Formats: sequence, structure tokens, C-alpha cells
Amino acid sequence: MQKLIIKGGKRLRGEISLQGCKNSALPIIAASLLCGEDCTLHNCPELTDVYSAARILNCLGCRCGFSGNTVMVDSSEVTGTEIPEVLMREMRSSIIFMGAMLGRMGECTVSVPGGCELGPRPIDMHLAAMRKMGVDIREGGGRIICRAAGGRAKGAKINLSFPSVGATENIILCAVTADGETVVNNAAREPEICDLCGFLRACGARISGDGESRIVIEGQLKLTGCEYSIMPDRIAGATYLSMTAASGGEIILKNACVQDMEPFLTVLEQTGCSIYTGGQNIYLRSGPRLRAVPDRIRTMPHPGFPTDAQAVLMAALTVADGTSVFEENIFDCRYRHTDALVKMGADIQVLGKVAVVKGVSALSGACVEATDLRGGAAMAAAALAAEGTSEITRICHIDRGYEKFEESIKAIGGEICRV
Repeated sequence: MQKLIIKGGKRLRGEISLQGCKNSALPIIAASLLCGEDCTLHNCPELTDVYSAARILNCLGCRCGFSGNTVMVDSSEVTGTEIPEVLMREMRSSIIFMGAMLGRMGECTVSVPGGCELGPRPIDMHLAAMRKMGVDIREGGGRIICRAAGGRAKGAKINLSFPSVGATENIILCAVTADGETVVNNAAREPEICDLCGFLRACGARISGDGESRIVIEGQLKLTGCEYSIMPDRIAGATYLSMTAASGGEIILKNACVQDMEPFLTVLEQTGCSIYTGGQNIYLRSGPRLRAVPDRIRTMPHPGFPTDAQAVLMAALTVADGTSVFEENIFDCRYRHTDALVKMGADIQVLGKVAVVKGVSALSGACVEATDLRGGAAMAAAALAAEGTSEITRICHIDRGYEKFEESIKAIGGEICRV
């Protein structure tokens, strides 16, 4: 099993060009199934989750290939309507293929998805929305069998009890070829939703309101193929900025989605970092010592502070002057990385959904195990700031969301190797 060896204590400094967005690439790859023609996706990150999505398309009869950061999908012939459980369990977001398959074939058989263990993420909202769109759903033996009456879903008015990103994506994917108009109230507003809608519009879909809480989709009989470039990854950007801040370093992030990262940048700026933006670049300069964030950091749906950035910012604040308080409002088990940070010398107390982080003078290298994607990245951030050498195992989690992780860290002066 591979692991990362990180020698910490160096001031990080350099430039990184940001990778394409994982959380956009996966639903857009699923959406390519709807087109029935060739799609070319640029700026697609080379990640294990992306490879899993490509395997699902191949399993359904599509032809899907990689060339650098470009994915080519030919979905002209679809021969299957069932995704095997082994593929479903490779990643949590595999459930978005439900909406795409219903939109293209009018039926599908899937199973409960896998991915990071971040606590219960029920798909009840997904299923309730599909049923409202005229889809008959039967569950049994771990399988979910879905069939749209007449082979085509019906437009509907759907009110989400929570602005779930996954449920919003599934509804959109099913609705773009449904019969009639679909209205989604309390829809997720994340930038990745807008990126998905941008791709679908390029394929001929009629969607309005994305980025707001009310999205309207007018179903079309057919979509066409297109060429599309995926947005930069704002969470990968938050990770490298946090690493640099923790080390007292300096970085230029190129190809960044500056506006989409503002909820994170606003909080990071409170630590005393100097942050300047221009075009698609973000420049950060950190002082020798960070300050604790004075206000409680509450994870919320966009445009609030992103839950995916909570762990990496926490790693940076373990070596800040003062006490910072986090409140996790999205996932129940998103503090699993704290045990590893404490092993490295951090002072963190977790009480339910609240974590109190008291800054320490220094962290020490340790052997730790990645618990999930963002938790693993947080351990790497802490290891880079720590004195001594750290080992991080189960880095398969990190590979799910970070392209060329070691190369990026080396580009800003970090000492890291994979063995």
C-alpha cells in the first residue's frame, strides 16, 4: 500500500496552476450520457473518481477515453441500464448516474453508492424527486430499480427540504429531457451546479436560474454533443492556500475561480494573510504566524463556508495564535481527521458538531492514516507545517480528489514523496 512521506518545517513558496474541478467533472461526465453524440471535455482532472465515472459509462455501452486532461465520450450507443454494485461503491457521487440514465433510457438499476464515510448521506430526496417526476422506484436487496412511465419522466414542481447538491444535480439530469417543465425550489447554489448547467446548455438544454434557489428546466426531446471546458477546482485551491498559510509562505494560484472562492478567502484573510486577486490569479502572502479566526467558522451550503474546506483550514489554524471554533452543519462525521492532527500535537476538542482549535507553538511529524479525501489533505497540510517527518497511509483517499498531489506540493517547495 502506497504512502506519502513528508518532511515539514519549510516555508512554502511558488506557483501552482489549479486543476479542473472534481465536483464538476463527475456530474458532467454523467451528463454526457444524455447527448447520444460525441462530447469532448477539457480541463478534466486525472483522478481515481473520474476514472470510476468513465468505467461506469463504458459499462453502459459508451466509449470513453482520456488524452491528457481531455475526456472524449461517445454515447451514441447505450447497451445497458444497470450499474454493477462494485462500480457504484467506488464513489459516493455515482448516484448522479440515476438522473442521467433516466433522462436517456427512461430506466435504470443502481445500488447504494460508496465513497468517503462522512456519516449518513441519505438519497431519500433523490428518490422522492424522481417519484414526483413519474418514476416508479422499487428497492430491495440493495438494488434500486427505476422506470419512468412511458419511457420518459414528467416535468414537476419539486421543493427540496435542504439544498442538496446531489439531489439538485439528479433532478436537473432527469429533467432536461423530461416531458414538460420542472421547477426546483430551494435548489443548491454551488458553482458546480452552474458548471453542470453550462455544459447542458451547450448541449441544447433549456435551463434558467442556476446559481439561485429556484431553477427552471424545460424538457427537450433530444440533446446534442458539445465541446466544453470544466471549471477550476475551488477546494483544491483552498487546500494549497491553507498549506502555504500554515507554513508562513507565499503562493500564486493560477487558473483560479476567484469569485467562487470568496467565501473561503474572506475567512482565510482574517488569519492575517495578505491576499490579492487579479484575473484568474490569487496571490497569498502569510506572515510568520497566523492569527486565530475571531468568528465561528460555520460550514453552510453555498454561498456559505464550504464543508470541503473545513478540514484543510483547521490544519492551518492548529498553529495559529489564539482559539478558532468550527461548526460543521453539513455532515455528521466530518471531524474524523482531528485524531491525526492531535497525534501531531494539535490541541482540538470536539463536542458534537463543534470543534475548538487552540493554536500550539509547533506540530511534530507523526505516522497517520487518511480517513477521507479532505481529511487526508488536511493531514498533508499539517505535516508540511510540522517539525520532522510524517507518514500518511491510505492515500487512496487523497488520490480521489487531487491531481498530481506531490508534484503540486513540490512546485511550492514542499518535501514530499510517494513510496
